[in-house]
Amino acid sequence: MSDPREIEVSVVMPCLNEAESVGVCVEKAWKALNAMGISGEVIVVDNGSTDGSPEIAERAGARVVHERRRGYGSAYLRGFAEARGRYLVMGDSDDSYDFLAIPEFIRPLQEGDVDMVIGSRLKGNILPGAMPWSHRWIGNPILSGMLRLLFRTRVSDSHCGMRAFTRDAYERMRLQTTGMEFASEMVVGSLRAQLKIHEIPITYHPRVGESKLSGLRDAWRHVRFMLLFSPSYLFQLPGLLLMVVGGLLMALLAGGPRAILGHTWDYHVLILGAAALILGYNLVLFDVFAKTFSMGAAFARPRQWLGRLLRWFSLERGLILGLALFLAGLGLEGKILLDWIRAGSGPLMAVRGVVIGMTAMVMGAQTVFASFLVSLMLIERR
Repeated sequence: MSDPREIEVSVVMPCLNEAESVGVCVEKAWKALNAMGISGEVIVVDNGSTDGSPEIAERAGARVVHERRRGYGSAYLRGFAEARGRYLVMGDSDDSYDFLAIPEFIRPLQEGDVDMVIGSRLKGNILPGAMPWSHRWIGNPILSGMLRLLFRTRVSDSHCGMRAFTRDAYERMRLQTTGMEFASEMVVGSLRAQLKIHEIPITYHPRVGESKLSGLRDAWRHVRFMLLFSPSYLFQLPGLLLMVVGGLLMALLAGGPRAILGHTWDYHVLILGAAALILGYNLVLFDVFAKTFSMGAAFARPRQWLGRLLRWFSLERGLILGLALFLAGLGLEGKILLDWIRAGSGPLMAVRGVVIGMTAMVMGAQTVFASFLVSLMLIERR
């Protein structure tokens, strides 16, 4: 075995009942390392195999570690924690990726031009039977497209499982997810850490043995992760749209009913506008909460507008703004009550004023409590 201090490349493979292929993958990895003339190691992370895969991997020359927590991400997190190389290579142990191509992944890292190399099956060659048509033409393009849209990346094949990166790059990505969304998190983490990414075309082979993928479930995990880590698209844009629409409707109908497109718009549309405005404001606040938390946890850098807001923000300013809005609404409600009492406490038909006052009170109260929450999240960072 090589001296741990001399190990340059660690090849990490997750394994779950891959007896037919794991030995071949390990042998290919060693062949590639030996051809490069560099010291290395091959780590197979067994994720609960029952078909003798760990023993086959050991006989082929791998160091086998066991991870009881099931999941694609769990296996890789354990494998990378065990790895000792300066460069880390990852790939599935089902022989769908050709580990003889390891030199093509390591060379750009050694030259120092990039931090991470990702294989691209879409720019390379997908052999017949290697990828179901639904994954090739629907799932992968949609998921990769979402990643490019939400996080502004140019990576063409964001879910290719063969990648290589420096140890420093891995530590800067701060990966945490345990399922198939690990592949998406790695791309997002590298973008947020401002790593230099390089794609190379590869050949994708039909896998050996039974697939462990669950199409819809795994796709949802990717989508869920991308939405949760992109609060602007999940919260901010829908929130601003609702606020604009709701605010315009309330402004339009605040003075009385309006005849538009041959119909009279009145209380019902006003109430709808109030609901849209309140919900939209809630979503914008959620966006601020999510980004403030991400900043405090060092998951993301502050956007320019958020940085300005947080520099201006203080608990006292938030409380003053919220209380002012709340008291304005309360004052309007109080005026309606006094007018009603002076008129003899008869039938009350002040729907318009009640809706407007209620909206101001709700948004004011939300602002007060949101100010406390944001201040709480900023305590440690400040």
